[in-house]
Amino acid sequence: MTDCAGRAPGGRPDAGAGALGGDLGALGGGGGQGSGRLARGAAAPTRRWHAEYAWLPGQGVRSGVLIEAQGRVFSSVIADVAPGRCPAGTATLAGFTMPGLANAHSHAFHRALRGVAQVGQGTFWTWRELMFGVARHLNPDTYLALARAVYAEMALAGITCVGEFHYLHHAPDGSAYADPNAMGRALIEAAVTAGLRITLLDACYLSGGLTAGGAPEPLNRAQIRFSDRDGDGWAARMEALGSDEHGVLAPDARAGVAIHSVRAVPADQMHPMLAWSHAHGTPLHLHLSEQPAENQACLAAYGITPAQLLDRAGILGPRTTAVHATHLADTDIELLGASQSTVCLCPTTEADLADGIGPARELADAGCPLSLGSDSHAVIDILEEARRVELGERLRSGQRGNFRAGELAYAATVAGHACLGWPQAGELAPGALADLVTVSLDGPRLAGASRASLLESIIFAGAACDVRYVVAGGRDVVVDGRHLLVDDVPAALADAIRPLLTAG
Repeated sequence: MTDCAGRAPGGRPDAGAGALGGDLGALGGGGGQGSGRLARGAAAPTRRWHAEYAWLPGQGVRSGVLIEAQGRVFSSVIADVAPGRCPAGTATLAGFTMPGLANAHSHAFHRALRGVAQVGQGTFWTWRELMFGVARHLNPDTYLALARAVYAEMALAGITCVGEFHYLHHAPDGSAYADPNAMGRALIEAAVTAGLRITLLDACYLSGGLTAGGAPEPLNRAQIRFSDRDGDGWAARMEALGSDEHGVLAPDARAGVAIHSVRAVPADQMHPMLAWSHAHGTPLHLHLSEQPAENQACLAAYGITPAQLLDRAGILGPRTTAVHATHLADTDIELLGASQSTVCLCPTTEADLADGIGPARELADAGCPLSLGSDSHAVIDILEEARRVELGERLRSGQRGNFRAGELAYAATVAGHACLGWPQAGELAPGALADLVTVSLDGPRLAGASRASLLESIIFAGAACDVRYVVAGGRDVVVDGRHLLVDDVPAALADAIRPLLTAG
């Protein structure tokens, strides 16, 4: 990254005297650098970048884009600006710049299973036993170390916000920690210290599943620590988390609600989650119809599909995100679309666990916004998740071009942030949170990409390893492919994972 004169910027550009106006004539010069907490009455620090190419809302790919941020928020975005017309101290972003990516579905501790779960054969259900084994060995300190490294890996991949679907609440024997939210607070600290915003999707998990005949199964030894005993117990612990009336926990952290699944939460225990979401205006996420066995057990228990059960309970709606939604009846798709529920697709995990390929095009056509998640972190690469949505549709339909590159980019940015409760993020536009990601165009994957199909090249060939520069909330997190907050991300991952795999 250099300034517009080709010099290395040596840190953040200086603060300017005021916001950009609507044209180049309003560009001001630099002032003193402003970082850290502002004094009362002080102007927010100003930063400027000049992007070689950038994807802008309603405009597509533009060149020579001058971007200004005042503190945490973009204040102006102007295309077709020659480098020579940039104010002094403007940083140059060589390559393709887009909004920060949103990872709308994460289980941070599943990262420990990468590679391990590929040994031998099996199903989702045998993989789940491996996952339980890792869960048994985590405590607040080891979870903080693991999650911080995982979130740093996300930042290196261009992710600026994560939705952590959290159900690892208590000690291994099921007893509460002195702070009943110690594990959740570890995740929040991990995200903030790795440079990400987080929505902690606190999950209710009460039963071990449903038998094929529809009877509830007791929690097994590993699942005991997931449970708050009943919905009211979950609600009491959730209140102790200490969010404000809007679910905000900190400037870069907010709370959300999760119902693990219809397997893990009986229908008569779902109301406290719905009530908490309504009272605080927060997102509500849930796993839906990931496996045919879930549908069959739900039909046996309730006589209706999981989507119908959730609709009957009042769960579906614009604040709700259904994760996976892989095995759906036509009526299920209609219910999800009519309620404007978001669907979070996790194609690399759904392929890794042999879940199947969901009806993504039908869901989008029915009215469901689509978002993306890396879920079990078989890989952490939202660009890969995006293209796999289209590639999966090609395998299902035998046709190409079911999703345009812009639709997939929207799922990776705007829709993902919105379903996590950050609708002010996901665009390079005035007023949006100042998140941006620059992808290098000079690597072998993207060399020779043409301006006319640049977004297509990024979505269908770009990868996490091509990310060079990441800003989250106006703060540099990744520069020249190096994480600024976690010195050695691979070492941090290895140090956190190895003890979990060797524990007895």
